[in-house]
Amino acid sequence: MKRQVLLLSLCQALAMTGNVVLFTVAALTGQALATDKSLATLPIALLQLATMSVTIPASLLMRHVGRQLGFFVGILIGLSGAGLGIYAIATHSFILFCGAMILFGSFNSFVSFYRFAAAEVATEAFRSQAISLVIAGGVLAALVGPQLATWSKDWLQPVVFAGSLVTIAILQSISLCLLPFVKLPPPAKGERQGKGRSLPTILRQPVFITAVLGSMLGYGVMTLVMTATPLAMVADAHPFHEAASVIQWHVLGMFSPSFFTGFLIARFGLLTILSWGSGLSLLCLAINLWGTGLLSYSIALLLLGIGWNFLFIGSTTLLTEAYTPPEKAKTQAIHDFMMFAFVAFTTLLSGSLFQNLGWKSVNLAGIPMMLLVLAAIAWLRYQRQKEAYRGQRAEGT
Repeated sequence: MKRQVLLLSLCQALAMTGNVVLFTVAALTGQALATDKSLATLPIALLQLATMSVTIPASLLMRHVGRQLGFFVGILIGLSGAGLGIYAIATHSFILFCGAMILFGSFNSFVSFYRFAAAEVATEAFRSQAISLVIAGGVLAALVGPQLATWSKDWLQPVVFAGSLVTIAILQSISLCLLPFVKLPPPAKGERQGKGRSLPTILRQPVFITAVLGSMLGYGVMTLVMTATPLAMVADAHPFHEAASVIQWHVLGMFSPSFFTGFLIARFGLLTILSWGSGLSLLCLAINLWGTGLLSYSIALLLLGIGWNFLFIGSTTLLTEAYTPPEKAKTQAIHDFMMFAFVAFTTLLSGSLFQNLGWKSVNLAGIPMMLLVLAAIAWLRYQRQKEAYRGQRAEGT
């Protein structure tokens, strides 16, 4: 079991390293290729939109052919995206670059299921730790990704940033070689044939509503701020290597807590960790509103990463309480569909807000989102306390 979790963590690490490279250069590449500079984050928004759109087909494909073959398909799509992206930058085509980002987004929809694969091979007691360890694979992304982006962006001079996509193709090729060693169980017969409850019934559960709001809004605020950060730093006369360094601190915050987030959940409870994640995200927004120096950017983005980690791992773990085995595929699919739909919206919103209203507006937009997550957590806590009280009264009678 632990060997499979380790291999899934390595595959996740390679995929996330490529994503960090991509996100470090994507907005700047879009800004260089687009005639209308307010569309600088459109390619990233299309990436998130593609991730959203392919999530349900990817989940249903894995339901029928298994996780392993599904992951193979995803990597091949990602390699196609890298090739098209290199050609788009070389020919200075904004439209083709958008197409490449759509392929990258489709690849990411498959990558998002690594965490669910880990949950399925783990025992119930080890489940939150397994999810955490797979997401911890992103520590490699934090340590290596920004340096790879900086180091490789001039590989294909005079075509800037095309070399960064070459590194992404190399990372995906390594994943393709690792995947045959991952032994995942085939879909159970009951999972393929059973129907379970209707989707509206599942969606109305307080546990599902809280899980989806935690992941959707937590991921949305993280993307909203992270996407605009390189643009804001360049506008404030910070050099590219400083922007890459801030992204590195951010990604470290996203993934390094994963080594102990599962233990924190076991010690303090899911809802407490979700509350901490919301609070840290709010603190990031406050720091960004206060200052625009390198230290302010670094601390804020580090806190934003930790907040995302607590919200994402906590929400993923909470989601496993919302479905039975026959309901797994459709529940996971609709959850990730909603999450990535909102991420696509906030990604596009990020560039538009920054271009038209400035950096402060980007951060102000995140505050009501985090307050809504805190309200949902309080509501679920109240619902569970009420159910526990009813159970105690029933036992007393």
